[in-house]
This record gives sequence, C-alpha cells and structure tokens, in this order.
Amino acid sequence: MTYNFESELSEAFGQLLKIETDYNVIIYIGKEPNFKEFHAHSYILRCRSEYFNKILSSKNIEKKDGKYITKLTNIFPHVFDAILKYLYTGKIDIVNKTGIELLNFMFASDKLMLKKLSKLIEDSIIKNQQPFLQSDPIGILLIIYYCKSLANLQGYCLDKICSDPGILFNSDKFTQLPAPLLEIIIKRDDLNLEEIEIWEILIKWGLAQEQVLNKDISKWNHDDINIFKKILSRFMPLIRFYEISTEDYFNKVKPYEDIFSKELRDDILKFYMISGYKPKYTPRHPKCDVDSIIINQKHITLFANWIDKKKENDEYNNDIPYKFNLLYRASRDGNTAAAFHAKCDNKGATIVVLKITISEKLIGGYNPLFWDSSNGSKPTKDSFIFSFTNKNDLQNAKVVYSNGGRYSIQGYKNYGPIFGYGDLYLNFSKGPNVWNHSHRSSNSYPSLDLPDIIDVDDYEVFQVIKI
Repeated sequence: MTYNFESELSEAFGQLLKIETDYNVIIYIGKEPNFKEFHAHSYILRCRSEYFNKILSSKNIEKKDGKYITKLTNIFPHVFDAILKYLYTGKIDIVNKTGIELLNFMFASDKLMLKKLSKLIEDSIIKNQQPFLQSDPIGILLIIYYCKSLANLQGYCLDKICSDPGILFNSDKFTQLPAPLLEIIIKRDDLNLEEIEIWEILIKWGLAQEQVLNKDISKWNHDDINIFKKILSRFMPLIRFYEISTEDYFNKVKPYEDIFSKELRDDILKFYMISGYKPKYTPRHPKCDVDSIIINQKHITLFANWIDKKKENDEYNNDIPYKFNLLYRASRDGNTAAAFHAKCDNKGATIVVLKITISEKLIGGYNPLFWDSSNGSKPTKDSFIFSFTNKNDLQNAKVVYSNGGRYSIQGYKNYGPIFGYGDLYLNFSKGPNVWNHSHRSSNSYPSLDLPDIIDVDDYEVFQVIKI
C-alpha cells in the first residue's frame, strides 16, 4: 500500500525555510530602498531551479564564512519572497494580483528558469485578459517591451490592443510610449482604427514629445517644423494616407504637410487629383473584417461571444472561430420577402442586424438553424435577440436567449425574418421599413423593451460559418 505524505513534506520544508536551520546561501534581492536579504539552502535551490543550480555550481561564485553569496537586483523582494516559498513548498498564490504584479512574478520566474511557474502565470494572464491589460496598459506594455523574454506575451497583448485600441489610446498616458513600441503598433495591418484616427493619435503623441511646440501649428516657425518632422519621420511611411477621405485630409492632415517629403506630397496629390491613379500601399485588414454599412469588427467579436455564450474572462478577443459573410442587404438586394428568402433560405446559421431610423440604435437576432419558406416554426435554445442603445458603445448592449419554445424561429414565405412568437419580425403590412414587436405573455424571449412599431433604415443578414 502506498501512502501520500506530500502535504506534510511541504509543511516541513516551509518550516525549514522559516527557521533557517543550517542555511548556506545568502541572496541579496532588489535595490535600496527596496532591498532585502534572504537565507536559503543550496540543495533545495539547486534541485528546484535551473538558474540556481547553474549559479551555485559555478567555481567563481562568491563565498563568505562557508556560505554562498548571490545577488538579484532586478527582482522585487516581495516577489522573491513568494517564489522562494514556492521553491520550498510547491505552493504560491497569484489570485487577485494586478497586471503589473503578475508581470513582475513572470519576469522573476523566467529569470530563475521556473518553467512550470511561468506557464501558470501566463495562463492566469490569458484567462483574465481584460482586467490584466485595462489595469495599466502603458505600464504593462513597457515592462513587456523591455523584457525580451516576454516576447510571446508581447505578441498576445499587441493582438488584443489591435483588436480593441481603446484599451491603450483612450488613456492620455499613451503619449509615454517609446517611439519603437508605438511604431510596432502603427505598423500592424490589423490595427482596428480608421486611418484618420491613427493620424490624430500620432499628432497627439508627437506634440507630447516636445513640450515647447505650440499646439497651434499656424504659429510654428521653420525650426518648429523641423523639430516635429524629426519626431514623426519614422512614422510617416506607416500612415495609409490614401485611406483618408478628402475632407479629413484637408481639415486634419494638410495643415501638417510641411513635415512631408516632396515625394509624398506629390504622390498624395496624384491620388486625389488623377482618376484611376493607384499608389503602392497596403491597406489595413483587421482580423475580423466584415462587409457591412451598419456594424464593425467589434460588433462581430461581441456576436461571436454571444453565439458561444462566453462568460466574462473567457471571451474571444481577436481570433474568433467564425466567419461572417454578408448574404443580404435590404437597400442593395431589394427590401421584399421574396428577395430575403432568395438570398438567405437554407444557408445555415445567420445573424440579422437592423439600423433604427434617425438614431444610433441597433437591434437584431441570431438564428442558429436556417431560414426557409415552409410556413412553420422551429424550437431552439441557442437563438437570441439583442439591442444597442448606441452602436458605438458596446457596454450598453443587451442580449436575451430563447426559452426553447416551438416558435423560437419561424419561416414564412410572405414575411421577412421572424424571431419568436411576436418578439421581433417583419411582415410588410405597414411597409418594408417597419418591423414589429408584440408584447405577449407567450413571447419566446425575455423582454428587451422594444416598441411595437420599429422604423428601420436598413437591415443586413450575415451567414455565420464555423472555422
């Protein structure tokens, strides 16, 4: 019979660390004023850490009174204290740590070649990705950037920022980013920003680098122009000026044309003035690209989370497992029941998005089955309907799922999409741009407080394909 006394062994080694009996290693951690001396046992350190095994095996290691002496100035004492206890007991608590704290732990564990601990911390970061980056995006990026061993984590964080740039650029502190790091971000083709937004971010960053520059460019002299030109010179080839509208270019870019090279100014002028002129440049392509005049990539990512019923801290961020193909747009394909069914019937799962007239409101629904003209209904618990008070603010979005009743999805030849038993539908009785909602005790979905009559500017239907 085998007995497991692992917990007792862990407690014994923890006690050994605490009372320091026969310790033979002195470790100096940190720098003044955040400095501390630790005592440990070489046989524990060498069998638990590849780093300490290498250091303590070196012929050149310092010794004093029979004790090994080593220093680690770039690790915080409180971090090393927790890691040293982990080396002795196999236990560590990283719950409720901030993003910066997790990175400090990861940096230390990487330095000490503790692969299992590094993987544990990395998994914790990924699992809690949203609060991790939002706690201090600038500080976290700076630590990751300067610590080359965190290259994989740097790529992960940059992917998230490119998908949701507001995490970084909604903070005025983004102007503290070093030029090489900002260059890495702006260079990426999947940066989910309009080109004019990137230009405005770059101008704000550039002005913050040289405080003496007047915010009013009309008051700049030749020296001011040369200073700003030097600050932004590395970024100019990264801006896709050809993606900027003529109005935005005239109002927001042209005032800074003095910092452009003559070749760039001439090329931009040709693009705007000569019909058919095609400059050589690579447009940005966010990873969740979607053909729509109503929604953008952020909505698509949110829809993917709703489809898979993702919980907080387990949500998709950038690489979603779905492709959204535009099947039908009412204003393009004809706003009739026949046109809808011709384009959308028997195409599998779809999501329908409505743009409410003279507003930024959106409503819609997800059909996980298929549309048809059978004049019948289908049960499912995976369909949902949703609403946005403002399409530009995803925080106000609401979603409710079907109760699984027989009328969850309905397909009628003379109707457009039908969600539930009167929950959301288009029957054309009051015109092609008027949708309906009926308040009934037998509704198939919880209430979204929709009005009975819904005036719609346009609506789109996307085929949802698992990839």
